[in-house]
Amino acid sequence: MKAERARLVRLQRLERVRAIAKQTAASEAAQAQGTLAQLEALADRTYRMAEDYAARGEVTDGASLRHLGSFTDGLRGIAQNATSDAARARNIADSKFNALGIAERRRAAVEDRAVKQRQTIAKRGYEPVSGSRKGFGTDLD
Repeated sequence: MKAERARLVRLQRLERVRAIAKQTAASEAAQAQGTLAQLEALADRTYRMAEDYAARGEVTDGASLRHLGSFTDGLRGIAQNATSDAARARNIADSKFNALGIAERRRAAVEDRAVKQRQTIAKRGYEPVSGSRKGFGTDLD
């Protein structure tokens, strides 16, 4: 009787811990997704800027043409770096979402075990203990 109640309390505590872990994983996944979106937008804007500068026709001499070419090459390099950073961020975001799925499955498994324990206690006529309050008196029956 006491052992079953103690097991239920432990399961409820573990369920709360797993819920916090899931919440943390969700926060990390959202942050990784936000970083990915920012890096993709940066790469896109930088590529567009490079193309806009490369399409300019107002070059008056060779030095201006060389300067414009090196500037657009630099922009393209920045865009390529941002694209590779976005690819790494996509991998990180995917792993964070996988971790979120794992955390949810773990939380759900503990919840199922706690529900089964409550049902077991209820079948035997015991009243489940919430786990958040300590009883007083003795457990002598």
